[in-house]
Amino acid sequence: MKSMKTYQAPWGKFLIVVSSLLVVLAVAGILAADLMRPYITPGFLAPFAQWLLPAIVLCCLPFMIRGYVITEDAILIRRLFWTTRLERGGLKSAAVMPKVMNKSLRTCGNGGVFSFTGWYWSKPLGFYRAFVTDLNRTVVLRFEKRTVVVSPGEAEDFVKELTR
Repeated sequence: MKSMKTYQAPWGKFLIVVSSLLVVLAVAGILAADLMRPYITPGFLAPFAQWLLPAIVLCCLPFMIRGYVITEDAILIRRLFWTTRLERGGLKSAAVMPKVMNKSLRTCGNGGVFSFTGWYWSKPLGFYRAFVTDLNRTVVLRFEKRTVVVSPGEAEDFVKELTR
């Protein structure tokens, strides 16, 4: 039987604010659509305007990070409906680096609706993949051919577990 250690993916303040604000605006947009319909020109854009924010919320929701699991051979990133697997075989280093995503450029992905996920670039890291919920407790995982950033609740313990 393989040993497993589970870590939560707590949300940072910025993620809470952005996600909450978008959900509130999406619900308000749906509820206020009939009142705003006369002010939207041309008229055929009204349904688009009404459902744009709810569609964004629904598209981002499945990519939410629910937690991280370390097994003997992999790091599992639990999403809402699936798990992303990172093989530990090529892991060269793991280091706690708070706020490492500051000044990063998002090349493709989600920048704060339920998670920070996707591909990013920064001067210190180069191109990297992010699976983050709290920008203040980030861990950098350097593999042979790629770099990944995660944000487990107990970052120091997460790194110790990976490096033992």
